Amino acid sequence: MAERERPTEFVQSVQRALDVIKSFTPKHPSMTLTEVAERTHLTRGAARRFLMTLEHLGYVRSDGRQFSLSPRVLELGYAYLSSVHPWDAAFPLMERLSDEVEENCLAGVLEGTDVVCVARTSRRLVTVAVYVGGRVPASASSMGRAILAYQDDDVVETYLAETDLKRVTPFTLTDKEALRAELKTVREQGWSLVEHELEEGLTSVSAPVFGVGGRCVAALNISAHGHRLSRQDVEERVLPPLLRCARETSLLFGHRPAGDGAA
Repeated sequence: MAERERPTEFVQSVQRALDVIKSFTPKHPSMTLTEVAERTHLTRGAARRFLMTLEHLGYVRSDGRQFSLSPRVLELGYAYLSSVHPWDAAFPLMERLSDEVEENCLAGVLEGTDVVCVARTSRRLVTVAVYVGGRVPASASSMGRAILAYQDDDVVETYLAETDLKRVTPFTLTDKEALRAELKTVREQGWSLVEHELEEGLTSVSAPVFGVGGRCVAALNISAHGHRLSRQDVEERVLPPLLRCARETSLLFGHRPAGDGAA
């Protein structure tokens, strides 16, 4: 997707400070000044000034050589989670689902061309995991398709026109007409199933979550490798409680289905 034109009021120093924060990842939880400068494409002097400022504000900590994020960074994400939808209140529903199907449950929202994980349970230890704040391509994930399927036609067409459908695995759907047809199927059946497209051997099923006015605002997901979760398991063991959890979460977020008598 093409980068949006910067407004005249754009403050580049804010962008660079955020770039410094985002440079810390699960693979790079602690870095030297030089490493931060390399990952953010800043000079050492600029990187040092941003790190010192963030450390003074409490978002970064240092042992004198290595820098890492402090727990205060969580405040930035929590401000979003608490102000948009009550994921704290939805979490017990996700935990109940997770316990029932004995798999991890994820919640994701659409952000640009990706789905961002906003909540997850930890029922199982997994070798490859999407943690809170992690991103996956919307087009190749069941969460992304579950959300996209319920967007207005113009939103979907804009997404398809501006998104490069990259091949993540040999099984990833990259044809836009085929994806358009798949989104239609997802909307008709009310859930999305993706096998091997995001990761070989991974089976993933998601259900949409609706908010006020019937707008699809998120998706709930159960994923596991094929030896634990076959298509038959999805349809018989996972799908019924997943759909129930999605309905309950939708009600929590203010969705009132037609015919329920609500105003």
